Amino acid sequence: MQETSFYSKKELLQLGFKSIGTRNLQISRFARFYGIDKMTIGNNVRIDDFAILSGNITLGNHVHIGAYSALYGKFGIEMEDFTGISPRTTVFSATDDFSGDYLISPMVPEKYTNVTGGKVIIQKFSQIGAGTIIMPSLTIEEGVTVGAMSFIRKNLIAWHIYAGIPAKKIKPRQKKCIELANFFISSDNNA
Repeated sequence: MQETSFYSKKELLQLGFKSIGTRNLQISRFARFYGIDKMTIGNNVRIDDFAILSGNITLGNHVHIGAYSALYGKFGIEMEDFTGISPRTTVFSATDDFSGDYLISPMVPEKYTNVTGGKVIIQKFSQIGAGTIIMPSLTIEEGVTVGAMSFIRKNLIAWHIYAGIPAKKIKPRQKKCIELANFFISSDNNA
């Protein structure tokens, strides 16, 4: 009988991740992983119930993936330290060609489809609001926050707050979180 809804350290090591941290991992037994051998997870990471992670994914330290979120990493997704995505957020690193010139389905041979995309990078101290959709081939620069239910289709500039469909710059964001993170890491030894 399982004692917790999170995997134990021993169980996580047996799942087959490319690399996984050793400290403070709270990964739900109800999360799903596809292509787990391509995934790297740091320390102090929490992945909530019903999250889906697929493909080439790298999670740094102090990362949170909210419930019902999906990360589709065919061309790569990287979340750096102190980042998070709120519930029901979807990150796409690939997209189908919807022009009508190709078929659209993972159940069709590749020669009949035109899947394109590129890596999605979410840099340090960035937080993505609930229900947001992130498209392929972009960088969310350091310190960005994105309001709930936004649509991100291009790079977002560091240390600003964005929201909307498509996401637009609202105002600058403060940088005190850098000091807090440095204090937290040095005082609690939670790197």
